Amino acid sequence: MTPPHQSIIATGTLPWARALASVALALSCCPQAHAQVSSAACGSLQNAAGRFGPFDYRADHFKPPPGESRPHAHLLKLVNDAHFTAESEARLRGVSTEMGGDLSFALRAFPNHHRALLAMMRLGEKQKSAQPKGAEFPVECWFERAIRFQAEDTIVRNLYAIFLHKNNRLDEARAQLELSVRLAKDNAFTHYNAGLIYFDIKDYDKALTQAHTALQLGLRSTGLSDQLKALGKWREPDPAAEADGAAEPAAAAASKASAPTVTPQ
Repeated sequence: MTPPHQSIIATGTLPWARALASVALALSCCPQAHAQVSSAACGSLQNAAGRFGPFDYRADHFKPPPGESRPHAHLLKLVNDAHFTAESEARLRGVSTEMGGDLSFALRAFPNHHRALLAMMRLGEKQKSAQPKGAEFPVECWFERAIRFQAEDTIVRNLYAIFLHKNNRLDEARAQLELSVRLAKDNAFTHYNAGLIYFDIKDYDKALTQAHTALQLGLRSTGLSDQLKALGKWREPDPAAEADGAAEPAAAAASKASAPTVTPQ
C-alpha cells in the first residue's frame, strides 16, 4: 500500500505545477484551520537583507520581487544544490550543515517547498523530536509558515493533514482536507491525494467521494480504488454523475474558446 505522502510527491513531480489547481482566491478568503502553533512563535516570513526569498515554490505562481531578475528554476536550483540535494532528501543528511539547518534555509527561501516540508516532517519522526536538530522552528511551524505564505496551496494542506494525522489530531487533519478539497476545484490530482489521506484516516466514504471526483475529472489511477476494493468499500460512480463530471471541463473549454477577443485600446 502506497503511503499517501509518497503519492502526493509522485503526482506532483509530473511536474509539480501540473498537480496544482489554478485557484483565483485571495488569502483572506480561505477559512482557517487552527494549529497548535502561532505566527508569532513561528517567525516572520520576511527574510533578512541579502537572503533568498521568500519565493513561491510553484513555478506557475512565481512572482519575482522588485530587483530580482533571475528565473524561478535558477533560484530553486541554487537553493537545492546548496541545501537540499536528492541524496540529502533520500538519506536525511545535511549538505552544508545539520539537515535541520539546511531544510530551514530551503524553507525560508521557499516557504511552501513541498519536498522540503515532507523532509522536515520525516526528519522530526526520525529524531523523535518536535524540533529537529539544527531546525530554526518546530516542524509544525514550517507548515504554519507555508500556509501563511500561500494559503491556497493544496499540496501544503494535504501534507499538513498527514502531519496532523500522524500526531493523532484527526479533527484538524479533516479540517485541512476539507479546505484542500474546496480549493481543488477541477484539479484531479488534489482530489485523488485527499482521497488517499481520507483512506488513511479510515474515512472511507469521503475517500470514495474523492476517488469518484478524480475519476470524473479524468484521472485514471487505480491505486485508491484498489485499496477501497480490498476493504469492500468501493462502489462504482453513478453513470449520470460521471457523465456530468466529464462534461463540465469540456463545456468550460468550449465556453473559453468561443468567448470574444477584446483588443486593448
